[in-house]
Amino acid sequence: MKREAVIVRETAETKVKLELKLDGSGESSLQTGVPFLEHMLSLWSHHGSFDLKVEAEGDLQVEPHHLVEDLGLCLGKALRKALGKKEGIKRYGHCILPMDEALVMVAVDLSGRPYLGYSFPLLPGKIGDFDVELVEEFLRGLANEGRITLHVRKLAGHNRHHLVEALFKGLGRALKEAVRQDDNNTKIPSTKGVL
Repeated sequence: MKREAVIVRETAETKVKLELKLDGSGESSLQTGVPFLEHMLSLWSHHGSFDLKVEAEGDLQVEPHHLVEDLGLCLGKALRKALGKKEGIKRYGHCILPMDEALVMVAVDLSGRPYLGYSFPLLPGKIGDFDVELVEEFLRGLANEGRITLHVRKLAGHNRHHLVEALFKGLGRALKEAVRQDDNNTKIPSTKGVL
């Protein structure tokens, strides 16, 4: 079974087409109009070995909030759709990732229960033109539509770019571990029999 999905979302504020292949090679093609987020998603794709293609536009003249949030929603929905019934997956994944002075922990459970534990204080401001508060909005959309339990925690660091980059790399690696097929088990990884 090919573990992939195509998601299209159109609202009065945004238009998003997102294609995701879980068993990819880490290739990405991203056109969003939000350069820093494109950089972070390319890192996520590379470190997760996911193939990701995004064509998106939004009301960037207002601000990128709507588009960033909708990209998180679409990525979460694509992840959920590509996983199907989740038979034979590892389910859990985690990563503690250093980047220079930054140290970040990311842990995921593909539980079917959306939750974002966000203990990731950042100095207020921007990275280029990107408001750092949008990181949490993206992750909330991902967790809610992906129906995953996601915890991110800043363990050390102060440079906003290093911290957010470590987070996205760690998220890619944690999800790569969680979606990996368990060769010794083809069942749904839950005593309930459903996720």
